[in-house]
Amino acid sequence: MGSTEDLDYPQTILQYNSGFLVSKIMFTACELGVFDLLLESGEPLSSDAIAARLGTSTTGMERLLDACVGLKLLAVELTQEGALYRNTDISNIYLTKSSPKSQYHIMMYYSNTVYLCWHYLADAVREGRNQYERAFGISSKDSFGAMYRSEEEMLKFMAGQNSVWSICGRDVLAAFDLSPFRQIYDLGGGGGALAREYVSLYPNSTVTIYDLPKVVQVAKEQFVPPEERRIAFHEGDFFNNSIPEAELYLLSKILHDWDDEKCGQLLAKVYKACKPGGGVLLVESLLNEDKSGPLETQLYSMNMLVQTEGKERTAAEYSKLLEAAGFREIQVKRTGKIYDAVLGRK
Repeated sequence: MGSTEDLDYPQTILQYNSGFLVSKIMFTACELGVFDLLLESGEPLSSDAIAARLGTSTTGMERLLDACVGLKLLAVELTQEGALYRNTDISNIYLTKSSPKSQYHIMMYYSNTVYLCWHYLADAVREGRNQYERAFGISSKDSFGAMYRSEEEMLKFMAGQNSVWSICGRDVLAAFDLSPFRQIYDLGGGGGALAREYVSLYPNSTVTIYDLPKVVQVAKEQFVPPEERRIAFHEGDFFNNSIPEAELYLLSKILHDWDDEKCGQLLAKVYKACKPGGGVLLVESLLNEDKSGPLETQLYSMNMLVQTEGKERTAAEYSKLLEAAGFREIQVKRTGKIYDAVLGRK
């Protein structure tokens, strides 16, 4: 930004101006089932055929499809019968529900929850607090009340988190050699995707998912098969209930939900429960030390403002929190993807 071209014609500013339109086009195509239909059909389809199969208007669908072509989410072929649309490879892999790497659920969570909160971003900046009260009529003091405002929304959130670990989980768990740790507690482990990734990568370990009773119930019913014997469950609120002894604690995308004081309280409890020689693995999106980027993490930090009590932090800030709780030998590994790993030892 600031190039001569931008000063003559503000291309970058105009791109930023329409950024939310891009998101909504992708979200809408996912929600309506465009990518799923084209994958299942096994052949390119006309806009009329897609509209008929999905129960939409023909004029609306044609424009949506053309916009997806512009975004390179679809490809189009002009034939004598007219335009025929098909998925691009990236859409088949990440935007269809049936793909192991599908990001469909996190996109639906963004579209139905995050997007509504961001309508009140200016209010969040003015007030310094989340916007659940304005967006959903739920107390801003109950950060997870909105995410879990119904069983359907809770299921979407949990499935969304699982989809994140389908593309990032192995990288953060392989950042350090965690094979010496056999007994693991995954605090706030939700739908269990990271736990399943863990026992796949370290088959001699067992992981206990510690989460709220209603979350555990859904995880058992929807996400973790009963035949997976290496994953167990513990119902509770780790702020208000005791934390059992373990060799390693996973805190993935947990500390970024809370202010420094609550992070300190939780880490102190974890340190006290941790076996000597054990440790804690933080999985978070790390800011550069001067907070100049990465842009994705800066955007996440703004999202923490509109949705939670927390923020994204630098590696030094997480290290300071760990040291204050008693952890030593702190190591940081950047994965090159959205989430990074910080390991502290007792």
